[in-house]
Amino acid sequence: MSQAVHPLERSGTASAIPKLSVNNLEIIFENPATGLRTEAVKGVNLDIRQGEFVSIVGLSGCGKTTFLNAIAGLVKPSAGSIKLDGKSVEGPGPDRTVVFQKPSLLPWRNVLSNVIYGLELRGVRKDEARERAAKYIKMVHLNGFEKHLPHQLSGGMQQRVNITRALVCEPEVLLLDEPFAALDAITRESMQNELLSLWENTGKTVLMVTHQIDEAVLLSDRVIVFSARPASILEEISIRLPRPRTPELRDNPRFDYLAKRIWELIHSTAEKKVNPEYEI
Repeated sequence: MSQAVHPLERSGTASAIPKLSVNNLEIIFENPATGLRTEAVKGVNLDIRQGEFVSIVGLSGCGKTTFLNAIAGLVKPSAGSIKLDGKSVEGPGPDRTVVFQKPSLLPWRNVLSNVIYGLELRGVRKDEARERAAKYIKMVHLNGFEKHLPHQLSGGMQQRVNITRALVCEPEVLLLDEPFAALDAITRESMQNELLSLWENTGKTVLMVTHQIDEAVLLSDRVIVFSARPASILEEISIRLPRPRTPELRDNPRFDYLAKRIWELIHSTAEKKVNPEYEI
């Protein structure tokens, strides 16, 4: 098997300016009925390079999805800043797309129509939209299923459509929120392989939230371990494992060491008391 070229290496030396930069980010929610304030994210600093694959792990409810939603522009920070290519993120934009846990496909639209839906909203010409869709549909091995409706597809195939719908808009950053959580173990492993292939072929910058430690280690260049709420960065783990990555890598002693190290960090926060007033 030939050695895969990391997206960071394709265009020579990486830019000194991070693709995505988060500085001293804080997110506080206030319950208007009680006046209680809950810190969800506190003092997070994170730089992500062009073409890097970064995963965030941590306890359930620690603030991972809230942090991802802030990057997407869906949650307004209480303090700090988020910059993409040096420009402040003030809200949702075409430079970022989110893939959620559930596909949320439009049931009356077939695969092709679902994939081009976002392009239609942006006013992209129909012939261009179909051409771009065909490229990504082939990339995720769904060619031949363009006319199928969502209910005619398996869960894994629906999520492939969901990811394709995000990629066809050609965002600068792809945000993944537990994209394979609803899938069985075999389908999940298959989708992990599909995602790795897509990332290698497109060179997209990816930020993913996951509860699966082995998934984070398998896919990522770095794993960011969040503390219990309010979320802060406990540690950044560099995943220095060879690419291309395959499921057999799980048998590598280094893989096992990294997974155990991440588990220990998360476990160390499990006893910390968190405010139950606001469920992230």
